[in-house]
Amino acid sequence: MTAIPASVEAVQSRIAEIVSRLEGTPATPAAGTSATSFAEALEAATGTSALLGDGSVSGADVAAAAHKYLGVPYVLGGTSSSGIDCSGLVQRVFADLGIDVPRLVRDQEDIGTEVPSLAEARPGDLLVLEGGDHIAIYLGDNTVIHAPYEGRTVSVQKLWVGEEGITTIRRVVPAEAAPAPASLLGGGTSSLDSLSALLGGGTSVSSSTAQQLMAARAALLSGSLA
Repeated sequence: MTAIPASVEAVQSRIAEIVSRLEGTPATPAAGTSATSFAEALEAATGTSALLGDGSVSGADVAAAAHKYLGVPYVLGGTSSSGIDCSGLVQRVFADLGIDVPRLVRDQEDIGTEVPSLAEARPGDLLVLEGGDHIAIYLGDNTVIHAPYEGRTVSVQKLWVGEEGITTIRRVVPAEAAPAPASLLGGGTSSLDSLSALLGGGTSVSSSTAQQLMAARAALLSGSLA
């Protein structure tokens, strides 16, 4: 996994240019800004998010919900408390919380937003392992809950691979339950201000930049920014 995808760096630079042009103040991406923190600030500013749910379900809720399946036997293709496999566990846990996610690992590894490193992973994040053949729910402290393989049951254990053994880390819901979103229609600027600070500008930006920011984010998601 790369620490900061090139496309995110491109959007950081593009939005810095937008802020500078519209607000008349220089703005450059802050050094050391992670892809995760940048994406979260951008999503707050534009009112859009790649995360699922309405923000009321947190990663901690996901981790807690997974525990009720402890001891359920591994069954290939299983999706219930009578038998479950690794991706079935993920789908079932999110379904219990009212969130629909795909059935298979190859689809689950694309949902939400990518977390750049294990150091930035939080409880409830999904760890895709073994080249995309296995998935587990992160509990924090280098520990996961998962449905291992035939003959085993859903269990909690220390992560058995290092960073190099992780295919991707996905954040599907916020690490913490989201507060009420700031309104851009009423002239509120708090979320845009936080984005400006993250970009390194250090100055407030007005809600008139919202459409520009949304266009830049759409370009990021479509992959049209190089």
